[in-house]
Amino acid sequence: MIKHVVFFRLLDEAEGHTKLENAWTIKAGLLSLLDKIPCLRSEEVGINIPNAANTDFDICLECTFDTWDDLRIYANHPEHLKVAGFIGRCKSARSAVDYEI
Repeated sequence: MIKHVVFFRLLDEAEGHTKLENAWTIKAGLLSLLDKIPCLRSEEVGINIPNAANTDFDICLECTFDTWDDLRIYANHPEHLKVAGFIGRCKSARSAVDYEI
């Protein structure tokens, strides 16, 4: 099984919305992928607490897949690319770790 963990730091404002508003939009978009991408086995999205230190990331995504190929399918899936496009316009930083469990 493959674990995909991603952290996003968001811009204070983007797409005409605040960081927190965009965080909730991103969370909803990411969670909607569970019903749209069959190879996505599980998914959890967390929004950091509002008063966290400025150096912290704002969103954490944790997904599981059966295989590395499934992760590649997910990464290139049109529905994922839609959400990723929005995230790209709202983020200032991204970090990820992919590993086998």
